[in-house]
This record gives sequence, C-alpha cells and structure tokens, in this order.
Amino acid sequence: MAKTSRRNVLLAGGTILAAPFVPRIVMAQGDSRPAITIAVQKIVNSNTLDVLREQSNVGERIFFTSLWEGLIGRDWLGNLSPRPGLATEWKRIDDQTVELKLRQGVKFHNGDEMTAEDVVFTFSRERMFGDTQPKNRTTLSIMGVIPSPRAGKELPREVPAVARRAWPDLVRVDAVDRYTVRFYNATPDVTLEGRLARYGSDIMSRRGWEEANSYLDWARKPITTGPYKVVEFRPDTSLQLVAHDEYWGGTPPLRSIRFVEVPEVASRIAGLQSGQYQFACDIPPDQISEIEKNAAFEVQGGTIQNHRLICFDKNNAQLANPLVRRAFTHAIDRQAIVESLWAGRTVVPAGLQWQFYGDMFHADWTVPEYNPTLARDLLRQAGYKGDPIVYRLLSNYYTNQNATAQVMTEMWRSVGLNVQINTVENWSQIMARGPQRAVRDWSNSAPFNDPVSSLVNQHGPNGQQQQIGEWTNAEMNQLCEVLETSTDRARRRQAFRRMLEICEREDPAYTVLHQNATFTAKPKSIQWKAAPAFAMDFRPGNFGA
Repeated sequence: MAKTSRRNVLLAGGTILAAPFVPRIVMAQGDSRPAITIAVQKIVNSNTLDVLREQSNVGERIFFTSLWEGLIGRDWLGNLSPRPGLATEWKRIDDQTVELKLRQGVKFHNGDEMTAEDVVFTFSRERMFGDTQPKNRTTLSIMGVIPSPRAGKELPREVPAVARRAWPDLVRVDAVDRYTVRFYNATPDVTLEGRLARYGSDIMSRRGWEEANSYLDWARKPITTGPYKVVEFRPDTSLQLVAHDEYWGGTPPLRSIRFVEVPEVASRIAGLQSGQYQFACDIPPDQISEIEKNAAFEVQGGTIQNHRLICFDKNNAQLANPLVRRAFTHAIDRQAIVESLWAGRTVVPAGLQWQFYGDMFHADWTVPEYNPTLARDLLRQAGYKGDPIVYRLLSNYYTNQNATAQVMTEMWRSVGLNVQINTVENWSQIMARGPQRAVRDWSNSAPFNDPVSSLVNQHGPNGQQQQIGEWTNAEMNQLCEVLETSTDRARRRQAFRRMLEICEREDPAYTVLHQNATFTAKPKSIQWKAAPAFAMDFRPGNFGA
C-alpha cells in the first residue's frame, strides 16, 4: 500500500532535483537578516490567532515560539521541561496559590512594557472566563461547531469553555506589585505550575485588546511578546510575521517569516526543491528518502508528545453498545500501520499516557490487543447487524491520515464492521451533531507531565469530547475531580489507572493508534534544529544560513 503513494507521483513528475541547490532566501535592503517562507498543510483551523480558540497541532506550529509566550516556558529544543519564561521565578504559597516574579523590561509588540496588570487581564473574565464559575464540573457545551465571531468584544463560546478546560478552579489572579502576581485556586492542585506552562496560558497586552475594534480584529492580530509580530493574516492562505526587535530574548535572527497553506504534499516538496519555500512541513515518512536523495536537502523530526486517536460518539445508534466500540479497538493492527505507513519511525504507546509522567505512568498498560476473533465475538454479543457506521475524515489533515483510514476501514470490514468513509472539508463538519456522527480522527498532546494535561483535558467533563456531546461517563467525571484536586499521589495514580480502564476498555471514548511524529524538510545549508514538537523555534540562536 505504501508503494502506491505520493512517491511515485513525485518521481514521475520529475521533481527530485539532482543539481546543486542554493536556497533562495530573501534579504532586505538595509537589513541583512533573511526572510523565509514555510509551506504548511494548514495555518489554523479557526481562522484566528487566539491561543484559546485555536487549540490545534497546526496552531502550535505558528504560535510557539514565534508569537505567544507564557509565564513559565518550555525547553523547546530539549526535553520540553519547564523553563523561566515571562516569569523569572515562582513559588508555592500553599496548595492553592502560586506567586510569580515577572521578567522586567519585556516589551509587547506595541512597545508597552509587560506588567502585572497585563497578566491579571489575560486571566480575567473579560478575556478568558466570561460568566463561567470555578469549582464547577458542569460540562460547558460548545455546540459542536465553531461560531462566527460577534461584532463586539463578547467572547465566542468556545473561549471560556477552553479556558475552564485549562483552569477549572482558578478564582482570580492578583497583582502584588508591578512585577509580582499571585494565582488563587478554589481547590488544591498539584499541577498549577504545569497549567501555567500549557498552551492557552500565554500573556497578551491589555491595551492591545482594549484598542481593537472587535474580538475578531484582535484575534487576527494579537499583541503579544514573542520574537515575531503579525503584519498580515489572510485566513486559509498565508500569515506574515516580522521581527519584533525589542524582543526580551535578543534580536530575532529572521527579518520575516511567511507561512503559506499548501495542502498537497507533492506541492510542498516541489516548492522546497525549487527554492520557493525554505521549509516544507508534515512530510510523510515514505517521502523522506526521496527528498534526501538530493544531498542538498535533509528532513528533521521524529516522535513527539502527541498520540493519534480514533474517537467514538456513543450517542450513535450503532455505537451505543460499548461492545461494538470495543470491537473497533481490537480489529486494528496498530503495529502493521506503524511498519507499513510510518516505516517504523514511530511506536505504539502504552495508551493515552507518556513516560515523562514519572511515577504516574503505568508501564504495564497496553492498547487493546489486535484480536480479530475477539472483535467478531464482541459484535456477535452486541447483536450488530451490519448497519453502516460513518467515519468522518478530514483529508490528510494529519500525516498519513488518508492511507491510515483506508487501512483501518479494511481491517474493520474484515471483522464485520460496515464502516463508510465520509470525507468532509473542515472541523466544524467533523464535529457537527447528528445521527451520522460516529467515528472520527483526532490527536491528543500532553503539554505538561501529568495525566490531567491530556486525559482530563481532552476527555473529562470539559474536554472536547464531552463539550461537543460525543461521549460522557459519570464515574470517569468523578475521577477527574480526584485527579485535579487531590494531593495524595497514590490516590491520584489509582484514579488515573481506573480512568484508563473506563476510557480505553470498558466504555471506549477513543482508541490510541500510535505516537505521532512530525517531519520537516529543509536545505542542509540552513542551520536550524527541529523541536520535539509541532512548534517551530526561530528564536535567537536557532537559525543560520
């Protein structure tokens, strides 16, 4: 199956160059720094640059580390561990309170200095939480669609929904002085520092918000602290960033960065080889050796802290019985997918968890075994009669997505599941409620080293699955509160184990396919290191040509 791939198309089209290659990097008059163009499959899904509205893999690529920054940063070129960011130090006051000292002299893109006032506003009701309340595990519905922005400053409904997903119990943030802030939680929380470092807790300029005419105006040109600032955003087409020369971390090495949407893999590779693009993202493994046949190019990347999943809508008539969903999980030969479509460049993980969880990681846990006989027996027990089950597919949003979907559909059909692929155009159509919503693709990340960051964040009471009305489980939701509020490590670990049993075995919300991997192609003459993440780091010290 891998042989009938884009590789043959590329070879037939003659796009593999043999001649010596010099990248076409644009230099500006009076500015010796280069300007680069990056070809991506998608810039953002929401057509905004708001970290609370664009919670996606593609958003991570353009946001970090170019645009948005948090109080606690991450070691993007290392092991992603916490690092001082816009805060230089932090300390626990008690189990519910964290105090942070802000980095002095940090300038926003509008020239203002960042102070405690901006941090307090970032975590305010006006910007983040709306009328939601802390210490409330009620699921906040986002209606399964991304609504059009309102004319004024009222937040789109998914912003406070995502905010409470990230900060379920945050009561308030106070300014102690100009450069000191305190975060107050309604409950004990051992993960407060992790929440500060996670995607969505990034700092914005209060004046930048106040001077914008509408939420949409602000969300398409947010005023933040990163090394690059927005010049022009053309939804579904391109994003132009230019250097923020007052950046606290030093002078940015690039004059400008332009992200362009190029959905087809072959077109991204051809543009790279012709010099039109300096970077081509989301390269499938079967193309790596073809690209590197030309000694002028290389492909960087590997596995990241993100797993590919299949999600189930338990409200669907055919999936209401958990035995049918369990049959789906046992009919997938995950290792065959890893070997045939990923050339062994990724792995089948131990369910929805990562080893950097430390003692919270359950090393003896596994994904459901590949057992077609068991899958057929589960379908027999469930009384499944072969009625159609729709698999909504967003064409190659994920690397190898189409090929993986075709392989799995055949695996499911081989055990008696009548799965029918329905290719749609966007995520709103993927998540739209209705009797046809049944099976879909997704991926989950772990932004910090605790299961709260993934299993609770994505599948708990205010995880996306429950917010769009796809799946819920009362015991799971009770255990989420234990994981979020208990300070007893053993109790938390036991709760996490039980949550895995519910979500991956007894009442499947999803099934993990494999650990995700991302690969980026570039000329060897460009000195740049890929992060072990979707994020692309172009800060000082990580670019040379």
